[in-house]
Amino acid sequence: MKDYDKPSKEIVEKFKKFSTCNVSDALDKIGLKSGIWGINPFYECKKIVGTALTMRLTAEGMTKNTSHLGADVIDIGEEGDIIVIDNAGRLDQNCWGGILTHAAQQKGIEGVVIDGAFRDVDELKELKYPVYARGVIPRTARGRFIQESYNKVIQCGGVQVRPGDIVMADENGIVIVPKEKAEEVLEISEELLQKEESMVKQLKEGIPFKEVDRNAEYNKMVE
Repeated sequence: MKDYDKPSKEIVEKFKKFSTCNVSDALDKIGLKSGIWGINPFYECKKIVGTALTMRLTAEGMTKNTSHLGADVIDIGEEGDIIVIDNAGRLDQNCWGGILTHAAQQKGIEGVVIDGAFRDVDELKELKYPVYARGVIPRTARGRFIQESYNKVIQCGGVQVRPGDIVMADENGIVIVPKEKAEEVLEISEELLQKEESMVKQLKEGIPFKEVDRNAEYNKMVE
């Protein structure tokens, strides 16, 4: 069941021009938490940009899972979505693997970002499915974790993620763009990118770095 808004595909597509570094700087400029530390690709993963589907896990106890972890969030997934899993950064249990990847690919889900660990690396590499996570471990999630919630507000690396927010992941890391700030962040990202490209152009022309840096007021670019 979907009960949230998300940006248009056209707006999401515009973010593909930028790196997570550009967008992180733009988020800094408007006072929002930006780059997420410690969540990285574990093989040659392509850059992914899409809208967030969310899931939070908690420990199993007397309350048990009633279905496969991830089944609910995959069920509501659409082409261009990215699943973001909040497992509080735990590295001692996995929460994503080969079966879920096949199911996500079937729905056209772009990739997964995990504040925690996953498994089946060899299989996922063969499928060329983008997975960004904190770690890898072979232990099953069965009997250890349950789904606490899905399609709700979560955290990922200390950054708030809501269903429909924009998720970007590349070799530099992860950024989350609040959906209502998407157009503002796009505009600022473009401005910052043009300034940096201008600086590089001047350096290639032989202009001394101190002069280029002073004229660009680089230290004030995110103020």
